Amino acid sequence: MMRAARREPGIERKPLAKGLARRVLTFARPFRRLLAMFTVLVVFAALISVATPLLAGRVVNEITSNGRVSVVVWTAIFIAGLAVVDAVLSYVQRWYSARIGEGLIFKLRSAVFTHIQSMPLAFFTRTQTGALVSRLNNDVLGAQQAFTSTLSGIVSNAVSLVITATVMFTLSWQITALALVLLPVFVFPAKRVGRQLQTITRESYSLNASMNTTMTERFNVSGALLVKLFGRPQVEAQSFSDKAQRVRDIGIRSAMYARALFVALSLVAALAQALVYGLGGYYALTGQLSAGTVVTLALLLSRLYGPLMALSNVRIDVMSALVSFERVFEVLDLPPMVADAPGAVELADATAADVTFTDVRFSYPRAAEVSLASLEDVAVLDQSSPAEVLKGLTFTAHAGQMLALVGHSGAGKTTISQLIPRIYDVRGGAIRIGEQDVRGVTQQSLRDAIGVVSQDAHLFHDTIGANLRYAKPTATDDEIWEALRAANIADKIAELPERLDTLVGDRGYRLSGGEKQRVAIARLLLKSPSIVILDEATAHLDSESEHAVQGALAVALAGRTSIVIAHRLSTIRAAHQVLVIDDGRIVESGTHSDLLELGGAYAELYRTQFAEPGYRNTGGEGGS
Repeated sequence: MMRAARREPGIERKPLAKGLARRVLTFARPFRRLLAMFTVLVVFAALISVATPLLAGRVVNEITSNGRVSVVVWTAIFIAGLAVVDAVLSYVQRWYSARIGEGLIFKLRSAVFTHIQSMPLAFFTRTQTGALVSRLNNDVLGAQQAFTSTLSGIVSNAVSLVITATVMFTLSWQITALALVLLPVFVFPAKRVGRQLQTITRESYSLNASMNTTMTERFNVSGALLVKLFGRPQVEAQSFSDKAQRVRDIGIRSAMYARALFVALSLVAALAQALVYGLGGYYALTGQLSAGTVVTLALLLSRLYGPLMALSNVRIDVMSALVSFERVFEVLDLPPMVADAPGAVELADATAADVTFTDVRFSYPRAAEVSLASLEDVAVLDQSSPAEVLKGLTFTAHAGQMLALVGHSGAGKTTISQLIPRIYDVRGGAIRIGEQDVRGVTQQSLRDAIGVVSQDAHLFHDTIGANLRYAKPTATDDEIWEALRAANIADKIAELPERLDTLVGDRGYRLSGGEKQRVAIARLLLKSPSIVILDEATAHLDSESEHAVQGALAVALAGRTSIVIAHRLSTIRAAHQVLVIDDGRIVESGTHSDLLELGGAYAELYRTQFAEPGYRNTGGEGGS
């Protein structure tokens, strides 16, 4: 569909959703014990970080007051021991942090992938694949930082900050207060920088998603061929370069913001330390403070501004992570349109069951029901309501017989075939297999009973054997070869050097069209479904390939209930019943001969689409 509304310039500046942080914490609830242990370790580490300067001050006081050597030595040994303990705690903290973060992201990524699998086909027809992949990669990894590095920073630095400030105030509240006077000089600019970084981070994620989409579409065989045939590689390169350049500019801008923040805080910390040495030195010389206390305050000050610096960066990381979480939750919040009903039961044996349509009405879902503006790369989703595609269809495909659907393109034939396995659900009426409404049975049992071969059968970039076992993971090599022989493709596969281990390439493009279709039919035969749906499975094949595929189909359809969208005359002749579909309605039904004799819509369609050139309808049947 054409994009009527492009992204608005300010869409990246929208505020984060309310309750987002609470929802993130809800995801972390299963890790609360690990979080508790992690927090305890952080508190111990913070206490050690404060204890070391206090001990250093004691050493200075012992030296300046001609104290005991043993005290200095044992204090130094104790400081060294604390350093070892601190190193161990740091390592253990990191383990807990990683365990929590990686575990949460595993849960989040698995939830997103599973949820996407449950989305209707309309979701995938509207969504940019690259944008969707970006949600599972870039955005999830962005969210991961919040729990693998940012979490430890927030907790440890916050605890360290509180303890350090408390100790400093007990040693000299005057020096501590003066040292903190400069803090607002840093805090207020940091908030502004945080907002700016949130905006450009959102834009960066959007641009990365757009680049992923470009690469996904252009790097597959069909996309690469289209670019080459239309001679537009330079245009494509320039378009991609423009986006990559903007990402580069954002990266530079982000780095400079972060550096400005770092420099500002470092300057504030240096000025505060100069103040401590100056004022503290004065107090020491006038006898109001010991030299050791001045050294302790100076060391603690570095531990005060260090956490402040880290927390300022953490805020930026948190904002970036929340943007990532928000984009992931957007996908999780899209409800699947097709789901198992409460109390859904297994589909009974469909081998001898009729497939019945009763007053079936259907219209495709609105954009808001199945998509997101950010996944379509538009500012606002299409608000129009799709027209009704099927308008009260009633018919029966009898068990063990073939029902052929014919009609002009766009009449609704493919839609009919997609409603039976519940790729979509009907909007009105009902579809039954035997006595069971398909909406009342489990999706797994329904799809186990149905086999589909489409006009452009899809094969994964894997081996022939792996593609076939997708229908039956437990299939043996003997079963696979039996299916290949039935599909008239075994001899071709046997001639390949790697045989079943041959890689078929992206979407099966290393095989010819006829070979790919016959492998798909072999996959269907391996599944051995009770109901077979063929969506123009022989369209666009040459005569030789069609003959081979037709032979394979004859085996696939034998004794099975089959619904076939007919493209070739040979298919129609074999059908027990032919339905002529026009504008979502059945306008004629009967056998091929009966409909020809009737001389209506089917006869006209037959003359224009199915009969040989120059054929005249004189009551006989032409070839295809």
